[in-house]
Amino acid sequence: MSDDGREQTGHERVPSRQRRRFPGISSRAYEHPADRSALVALRKLSGFDTVFKTLSGLLPERSLRLLFLSDSVRVSERQFSHLNDMLLDACYILDLEKVPPMYVTQDPQPNAMCIGLDEPIIVVTTGLVELLDEEEMRAVVGHEAGHALSGHSVYRTILLFLTTLALKVAWIPLGNLAIMALVTALREWFRKSELSADRAGLLVGQDVRASMRGLMKIAGGNHLHEMNVDAFLEQAEEYDSGGDLRDSVLKILNVLPRSHPFTTVRAAELKKWAESRDYQRIMDGHYARRTEDKETSVSDSFRESAASYASDVKSSKDPLMKLVTDLAGGAGDLGGRVRRGFNGFTSPAPPKDGPRDTEPRDEQPGDEQ
Repeated sequence: MSDDGREQTGHERVPSRQRRRFPGISSRAYEHPADRSALVALRKLSGFDTVFKTLSGLLPERSLRLLFLSDSVRVSERQFSHLNDMLLDACYILDLEKVPPMYVTQDPQPNAMCIGLDEPIIVVTTGLVELLDEEEMRAVVGHEAGHALSGHSVYRTILLFLTTLALKVAWIPLGNLAIMALVTALREWFRKSELSADRAGLLVGQDVRASMRGLMKIAGGNHLHEMNVDAFLEQAEEYDSGGDLRDSVLKILNVLPRSHPFTTVRAAELKKWAESRDYQRIMDGHYARRTEDKETSVSDSFRESAASYASDVKSSKDPLMKLVTDLAGGAGDLGGRVRRGFNGFTSPAPPKDGPRDTEPRDEQPGDEQ
């Protein structure tokens, strides 16, 4: 657990194991570059706070708070006390100044979210509480605390509002088109923010196998004895590298309506970050501090984001990404590559010269005439 097992308010906990604490840590330390660049830019906008305070009067935030207060169970020392200890511990490790309220709501679907404009609130479903063990749940609570520290709850609330609005104005062609374009952009950012929050969950739990098990259970249910983390990660590798250009297009279409990346992708991304020098530096106490946030350069953040996307494209084994990389590197025969891609990208091209099969063949059932 945290290094001294004691909350600053005096709340004592019995640590199950020693874990490192990160005083004054900035969310920039663990945020995905694409997530970080968007947040840095928004925080630098003049009048940003005023705009969102105005929006808070339009969004159903107060209604959401009243709904959870009236129809869910608020986590405290007297209700779901084990979750309360995890929440206090997560906020202590990430050095959150204020502990957000947390609710458990009746829903068999495993899920958790952090929403709110003025103050974030964390909501977890009974399906998630019943599915995960203590260390897996600790990573989830840390994940949501990471959302709170990054300020993601503001944009998540706006995304929920815009998604609902898009359904209401679906009958207005141009209005719906404009809103859905904004929703699509927000979803792309939010998928990256989920990768950031996964990293925060690892910083809180400091048990990468528990984080992996949690993601695996969300994908496959509470049958841990039937599942294997290494095999689960192999699925992510197969998803990334398998198929042809048609599969690449389908991957893009499948992910566009989602606010979260696919669970195998999240597991692979988290494993890669856990093995990186960035994670080790944080664990060694070398990380960005909140006191330095105002000095952060927007242009530097965007350059880091662009470099991250370029690195992802370059290292990806996806057929479409490989084609983009080859074209950027000056590879020719675009038409041939695309044709072969849609007929099996990995299959070799037919020889230009050479013997051809001229033997007659028997017609088979189903042959085209």
